[in-house]
Amino acid sequence: MQPESLSNAIRLATAPVFLLAGIGALLNVLSGRLARIVDYIRNERRNRSIEHRTIRVYRQRMQLTIRAIELLTATTLLIAAVVAVMFLSVIFQLNLTVVVVPLFITAMGLLMVASLCFLREVQLSAKHLHALM
Repeated sequence: MQPESLSNAIRLATAPVFLLAGIGALLNVLSGRLARIVDYIRNERRNRSIEHRTIRVYRQRMQLTIRAIELLTATTLLIAAVVAVMFLSVIFQLNLTVVVVPLFITAMGLLMVASLCFLREVQLSAKHLHALM
């Protein structure tokens, strides 16, 4: 293997790694939102002041947040697989484009669905907050 090939593989892997960092930040945001939802439900149940409708809204928000976290986790695994396959293709001097392309497209699809789940959760949160005012 040529050193130039390895440096080229590292250069190509940089973009997916930055994508992983962005997804990590989004996972951090979603984890915080999930923790706040759980804390609110626990606190309200302790005070026995939570309405059935409110429980339903928080359950929906929790499900959307968990689904987004699951999708983002799957996305990170696929992107990591893309990086690994890219390095393998350089090491073994193989054209693995037919593997990389579907993995990356699937990862982007999961990222889009996760983003839609996050958007829906934020919309539910805003709607519920507006109803309380």
